[in-house]
Amino acid sequence: MTLLVYVDDIVFASTDRQAITDLTVFLNTRFKLKDLGSLRFFLGLEVARSAARISLCQKKFALDILSDTGHLAAKPSSFPMDSNAKFSALDGELFDDPKSYRRLIGRLLYLTLTRPDLTYVVHTLSQFMQSPWKPHLDAVYLILQYIKATPGQALFFPTSSSCHLKAFCDSDWAGCPDTCRSVSSFCVFLGDSLISWKSKKQTTVSRSSAEAEYRSMAAVCSEITWLFHLLQDFQITHSQAALLFCDSKAALHIAVIRNTTNELNTSRSIVMLCKKKIQLGLVRTLHVSSSNQLADLFTKALRSEAFRSLLSKMNIHNIHCSS
Repeated sequence: MTLLVYVDDIVFASTDRQAITDLTVFLNTRFKLKDLGSLRFFLGLEVARSAARISLCQKKFALDILSDTGHLAAKPSSFPMDSNAKFSALDGELFDDPKSYRRLIGRLLYLTLTRPDLTYVVHTLSQFMQSPWKPHLDAVYLILQYIKATPGQALFFPTSSSCHLKAFCDSDWAGCPDTCRSVSSFCVFLGDSLISWKSKKQTTVSRSSAEAEYRSMAAVCSEITWLFHLLQDFQITHSQAALLFCDSKAALHIAVIRNTTNELNTSRSIVMLCKKKIQLGLVRTLHVSSSNQLADLFTKALRSEAFRSLLSKMNIHNIHCSS
């Protein structure tokens, strides 16, 4: 049994329904409880079940954001960010109300709990909360227009999914125009269910695209290791090697050769982290074409067609669409 506790809100999860009943009765003798039955709503997260799948979304929270910002009647957009957009810390006219920008970005960050489609764009714009400029605010307004078009965007978890970890990692070399640092991204699936994703600027400047890609591989290897331990805590055996898909043949080559290249000698600890997982058989690396690189969604702003294609492959759908 697993208990998720946040202040005075508790979620029980178990394969034994009687055990949940017994624990509820016991806690009720010590505390005043209100049993709300099967999980439907928790901290802004909306849960729906069917025989075939579970869906997780934040529709009400998304609509509240639109209502509070006056964008309920905004023109809908089919994408959250222009694919040609590049943002700088010194770009355009300074915005005179940074507090409202920070508050809005904070709410959008919480929305990314169930909206992987917003992760890259929101994290990109969160870099400018100290001194936002007008172009940054205009980009946030485009996100709101996209939310207007997709308030019911949800994660779907098939009930028949396997328990095999599969991960995709990618990077955008020197993608930041101010620092020339790269963006690392990854997403991890348990069977067909997307359970973890991340988009983050690297802490140092990578001197080649291969180095940037390899840093992304190291980051997702750390995440896979943590997920292995989490599955053990849930008493779930993961006997197979996790699959790691990367579209950089150079980075994959670095992962399997015995000696690192001179280019990566300054980052030996990062290199060895990934190598150790591969040598122990915990991770198996595979090449994937760029067109099927799912982590691309968390690396850069994409054109509308590519954006929608990757979303569908990741089991992310709008609950208001018949498809």
